Amino acid sequence: MSKPIVAIVGRPNVGKSTLFNVLAGSKISIVKDTPGVTRDRIYADVNWLNYNFTMIDTGGIEPESQDIIIKSMRAQAQIAMDTADVIIFLVDVRQGLVDADHKVADMLRRSLKPVVLVVNKVDSFEKFMPDVYEFYNLGLGDPFPVSAASQLGLGDMLDEVISHFPEGADTEEEDDRPKIAIIGKPNVGKSSIINKLLGEERVIVSDIAGTTRDAIDTAIVRNDREYVFIDTAGLRRKSKIKEEIERFSIIRTVTAVERADICVLVIDATEGVTEQDAKVAGIAHDRGKGMIIAVNKWDAIEKNDKSVYKFEEQIRRILSFLPYAEIIFISAKTGQRMQKLFDQIDMVIDNHALRVGTGVLNEILTEAVAMQEPPSDKGRKLRLYYITEVAVKPPTFVIFVNDKNLTHFSYTRYIENRIRDAFGFKGTPLKFIYRERKEKG
Repeated sequence: MSKPIVAIVGRPNVGKSTLFNVLAGSKISIVKDTPGVTRDRIYADVNWLNYNFTMIDTGGIEPESQDIIIKSMRAQAQIAMDTADVIIFLVDVRQGLVDADHKVADMLRRSLKPVVLVVNKVDSFEKFMPDVYEFYNLGLGDPFPVSAASQLGLGDMLDEVISHFPEGADTEEEDDRPKIAIIGKPNVGKSSIINKLLGEERVIVSDIAGTTRDAIDTAIVRNDREYVFIDTAGLRRKSKIKEEIERFSIIRTVTAVERADICVLVIDATEGVTEQDAKVAGIAHDRGKGMIIAVNKWDAIEKNDKSVYKFEEQIRRILSFLPYAEIIFISAKTGQRMQKLFDQIDMVIDNHALRVGTGVLNEILTEAVAMQEPPSDKGRKLRLYYITEVAVKPPTFVIFVNDKNLTHFSYTRYIENRIRDAFGFKGTPLKFIYRERKEKG
């Protein structure tokens, strides 16, 4: 299921980050356990009137010169047009209409994407409304006056945003082909991997530009099963500004991961695991996707009998939040273990959608509780009554207990490990939800 994507575009200091943080609310803290992701605050999940969407802040660079500002704004607008379903164009009522606004408005108009023009810092509608009307000159329809800081006018703005979502945006057309996103930093060999898989399979393939995104979807058939590979590598914007490229690659990753079932995180063996790898992995983990870590360019490494062990140890240490991920050492250049990569993809697809019977689950739970007592606090003990699997992709379990406050992360991990011992679930995260049920008597 693909969530709509909403991008915020605007000049420096018009209040993009304030608007972003207000709309993201406490949701942004969901990623707090994922190394490297929270510092970026580039994207967040937002809910409005039962609509869920992913919001992207395209900003980030605040250069000095007016020329660079316009150039940077164009790059932001390009990101938004490439990736978003709806664009929020944020302007500042106190700065008034400036040249850069006109230039970006021209680009956005030509993109044919829905644009919602939002005039920020309207702290008093009475005082500022005459100034808001000036923005009609941009030719983008009605301007929506808001104050992000005072949280005024946001409801009307969001109503307008969701009115432009594609029909059935939260459900997307039924397509049961497994979708695999190839993710990772630029230049780690993502495209080479897809090209090698294509070459090995010798099938006629159509490259379909992913509907509203600009990641390329490639269909590959193997053993009569069709897969859709989402390549995030189309990322070669000519820009000397490193942060912009990194931000762009993270935005592209979010949009690709959103549509995928499984992610293959490609790491460059010659560089080792980096902080940016952790950021990219965190995006997939945060969204509950199946995960394979493919260490590419393994042919370019001087190896001994301990090389694999040492590299795995480094991955497990730096990506400690992904203990379930499968690791494979490959070379897109020589084709080493590419067939095995496909076998792993099959396994993780199956595990990500695996359903386990309630009876068997409860046997495991009973045995786990007998082997290790649940936690207690001030003489009150946690009781676990019942467990059932309520969803897949990722497998999600509800455990009925007497008091949610007595649950503890380490005991949840213990139960998760018992379930994994019994069913494997390799390559997929498991999600646990606790519900309270009153004790009888």
